[in-house]
This record gives sequence, C-alpha cells and structure tokens, in this order.
Amino acid sequence: MKRNNLSLVNKIVRSSPAVKQPKVGFFSSLNHTHMHTVLLDWGSLPHYVVLRIFQYLPLIDRARASSVCRKWNEVFHIPDLWRKFEFELNQSATSYFKSTHPDLIQQIIKKHATHLQYVSFKVDSSTESAEAACDILSQLVNCSIQTLGLISTAKPSFMNVSKSHFVSALTVVFVNSKSLSSIKIEDTPVDDPSLKILVANNSDTLRLLKMSSCPHVSSDGILCVADRCQGLRELALNYYILSDELLLALSSETHVNLEHLRIDVVSENPGQIQFHSIKKQSWDALIKHSPGVNVVMYFFLYEEEFEAFFKEETPVTHLYFGRSVSKAILGRIGLNCPRLIELVVCANGLQTLDTELICIAEHCKNLTALGLSECEVSCSAFIEFVRLCGKRLTQLSVMEDVLIPDDEYSLDKVHTEVSRHLGRMWFPDVLPVW
Repeated sequence: MKRNNLSLVNKIVRSSPAVKQPKVGFFSSLNHTHMHTVLLDWGSLPHYVVLRIFQYLPLIDRARASSVCRKWNEVFHIPDLWRKFEFELNQSATSYFKSTHPDLIQQIIKKHATHLQYVSFKVDSSTESAEAACDILSQLVNCSIQTLGLISTAKPSFMNVSKSHFVSALTVVFVNSKSLSSIKIEDTPVDDPSLKILVANNSDTLRLLKMSSCPHVSSDGILCVADRCQGLRELALNYYILSDELLLALSSETHVNLEHLRIDVVSENPGQIQFHSIKKQSWDALIKHSPGVNVVMYFFLYEEEFEAFFKEETPVTHLYFGRSVSKAILGRIGLNCPRLIELVVCANGLQTLDTELICIAEHCKNLTALGLSECEVSCSAFIEFVRLCGKRLTQLSVMEDVLIPDDEYSLDKVHTEVSRHLGRMWFPDVLPVW
C-alpha cells in the first residue's frame, strides 16, 4: 500500500530586539535565534495514540483513515477498537440517519466478531431495518458479548418482525456469549422460553435487564430470571408482570441488593380499569433486603384507572405522570410515599393542587425534585411548598402558566420569594413563542 506522508510544520518566529522577549522558563524554545522546522510523520505516531483517535471516529471515517498508511491499517484491526460498536440500520427513504454500510457490516462480522463485547443496534421504524438487525444477530456465533442493546428510534420496528425470527436471532447471542451482564431489549417480541435460555447460559453474569413493553413475557418468565440470576441489580419491566412473588424473589437472602427497579404502568387498552395490587408486605420485604433501591414508576393511565395504586404505603422514589392524574391520587402520594425523591406531573386539569402539594412537602422528607406542567397551583401554596422543602429542593421546574396569582402574591413576587427560600436564583419556565 502506497504510503502518504503528511507533515506538520511548526514555525518558530526569529526573535528580534524589537519584539518583547518572553519570560525565562516560559516557552524557552522561543529564545532560539534561528528558525526551526519540525517535520512530523503521521505514520510514526504510536499505536495507542492512533487507536484513541480512531475510537472517536464514525465507522466510515475510520475505514477511510485505515488506508492512509500501513501502520494505521494495523491499528484499524486491533481488537480493542472493536470491543464497543453500534450498528446503525436505517432506510434512506424514511430516515435522516446514516446507516452502516452492508459491506462494512460483513467485514466486521468476518474479522471482528470475536472481539465484540459492547454491542448496540439502532434502527428506525421500518421492519426492514429490524429484520437486518436480526440477521446480524444470528451471525454472532463466535462472540463474547457483555452488553447488548436494541434501540428503536421510533416504534414499532422490532414488534413488526416475525416473533420466531427475532427469538431465533436473539437466542444465538444468549447461547454463544455466556457472559452477558447488561441487556436492553425493550419493545421487542422476546418471550418466556428465550428468557429461560438467557438464564441457562448467563445466570452468573447478568446484572441489568431492561424489557419494558414486551407483551410476550409473563410474570413466570421474569420470575425465572429473578430466581436464577442472583446478581441482578437493575430491572425494568411493565407493571402487568410485577407480582408479589417477583418482589419476594428479589428479596431472598441469596440475591444481591437491588439498586434500580423501573416499572412502566401503561394502559394497553383505553378504559381498562382493572390493575392488580401489590401487597405492602412484599414491598416491605424488598426494602428490608435492599434499603437503597430506587423504585421508579412511569404512569400512562387515565384518571379512572388509578384506583389500585397508593392505597397503602408504597416505597416509590421517582414518580412520573405522563397523563392527567387526579387530586385524590396526589393526596394519596403525600400520605403513602415517604421515600419519594422526585415527582413530575405533566397534567392535572383545572383544579388547584394547593393542599396536595403542601401535604407532599410535609410528609415526603426526601423530596428534592419537582416538575409541574398543565396543572394549577396558587402562588401562595407554591411558595409555602418551597418553604417547607427548603434548600433540599435542588431541581424545580414549573411552567409559568401553572402558577395562579392570588391576593397575597403576584407572579412577579413569586420568583423573589422562591429564590429566597431556595438560597439561589429561580424563575418559572416559559414556553418559547417562535
């Protein structure tokens, strides 16, 4: 391969009596009375320097750079460069994102599959892209992948792929890797039998499993994971597969302390009002075993579907309401969620939340973050809420139209009073008008 020599020329200007001389010890090379020209051959750079540069380059640029010289081509094939890789699969007609070229994909599979350890697939909403990801997965037979992520930039993607095709491809990785520690397979047709294969081959290494919105997984499937994967520290799932048995399995003496439990509560069928309840004893067992666990709940329900929640003490730490939530439910949260750290309410309606917010401030002593939008709170009640929370309220994001002026405070005075209680400057958020 012909070598292209690129030169970096550093010119040092000749010192002159008319020019102020630099201080002693500061760039002493500038004191030279003659010009130096330093030629640096890029091909002589150490491998580890070129390797670090390559790690920041997109794949196509990395491939082009490998043709500069023989040494750069050698770096291009160093195993460390291929331990982490993201396959981008998009249809040019429907996506603005660049896609990994098919020829490069085949080269990676042929020459670097054994080096892959941290792999992710980013696909658009097309079925063709998801099927291409499955085809690649099915070829990863000689690999030791540690982390696997399947990311859909827009739904439905993987859910439109044949279930048998997807499961067959995924189990190839489950069977051959045997050292998987982190798996993100949300919004996919993964099922119970494939989870059993995962457990059979990776039970000693699995630490993180995210699989929300996987309709073919049952409570029995996730319970199998909890029973066998004693090192599992992070888990994300839908509420419909959360059970008392699962919480007790995660609380067993042989299981490590759970650090993060994310639960998505989604109404699959609008108008559905039958959600099961989790016993307080099961929650208590989890907290006793893992006292530092973050329990994160995302709600996408209609107001009439909340009946089963927060009737008893619930150890949730982070609460996000993506749809309207009633005053009654927010009142329950104030009384039954003592571990609450963060609360985000995206919509409520036209009834003010004065009493509910003050109750939350009084009883949720760990609360440090609040977000409010499309709801109403009087300025007086909001200031009282902030006064009760004080400086522990490190994140406060409230839209300006949420705050309702009253006889005591106007919008202009709110910013001053809130800033005083927080000990820092604060302003409500304003929706920009373009």
